[in-house]
Amino acid sequence: MSLLIRYHRSRLDRRSVAQLFTPFKGSLEQVTVLEARGNRPLQMTFEDQLKILTHYHLEEHSSGRHLLQVLTQEDFAATHIAPPGGIQKSAFFEAINSRGLEQMIHVYQDLQKQATAFSRG
Repeated sequence: MSLLIRYHRSRLDRRSVAQLFTPFKGSLEQVTVLEARGNRPLQMTFEDQLKILTHYHLEEHSSGRHLLQVLTQEDFAATHIAPPGGIQKSAFFEAINSRGLEQMIHVYQDLQKQATAFSRG
């Protein structure tokens, strides 16, 4: 478990997650929408993917399967991190492994600009 999570464990709630993702909001408005490649609709948006990846690293999950288990079994993760309606294992791994790279680069560059502006101001 990371030092950040151990320190904030008792305060990791809906408000802290909203505060953590505040810098992402402006970036996400400009990101192209993920599109399904086949007949089935996507089970999660890029914002869902970003929340899941952030949660994965903050909580230091041992694997993607462990993360999926947490997303279905823990109330907080199921309510505030997982996409509405949950996500199936195959859809999760397909999305994580093959979607969102272009969007992630855009968000990273935008966050880098925000950090630069913040540090100068």
